[in-house]
Amino acid sequence: MANDLVSARAGRPVHAPVAFELAAGDALMLRGANGSGKSTLLRTLAGFLRPASGELSWQGRPADEGTWQAAMHWVAHSNGLKPHLTVRENLVLAAALAGQRSDPELAADRFGLRSRLDEPVARLSQGQRRRASLARLLTCARRAWLLDEPGAGLDAANGRQLADLIRAHRRTGGLVVVASHGDVVLDDPLVLDL
Repeated sequence: MANDLVSARAGRPVHAPVAFELAAGDALMLRGANGSGKSTLLRTLAGFLRPASGELSWQGRPADEGTWQAAMHWVAHSNGLKPHLTVRENLVLAAALAGQRSDPELAADRFGLRSRLDEPVARLSQGQRRRASLARLLTCARRAWLLDEPGAGLDAANGRQLADLIRAHRRTGGLVVVASHGDVVLDDPLVLDL
């Protein structure tokens, strides 16, 4: 998947070249201090930033050919929700943008948000916003999940829900790349220290 990949910020390399290959069911944990390049590497993997050098491929083809974006689900450190829309509208919009239909009630139930479905996101607590952002993982089927500090702002019960969701995704052949400071539990991950 990545071969001698170097991410850049403002035209300057952020980390040493990295190489890894992920198979169905794998999880890769990106670890490192603040500023070490975890989020920048994730943004490079997502295709939001051009690599300074190296190659990124998906299923034997260059990742910039479009098949990677169709297979990938991105959850950033910021929640990426429309604050003036309700939780329901955000979940339906996420699925529609992916060309899919969703069941917002099912997605909301997973993170205890059923009673908040028709509230504007702007009225939610930070933890509720994070849970609504993560509920988008259930609105459309994507094989690869790129998650930037997904457990930040979650209480213990919702942290367990996230860990269970990741386990279930991996059991069905999904793969996960997570940047974390220890805010999420992954079973037997590959680890890349930056």
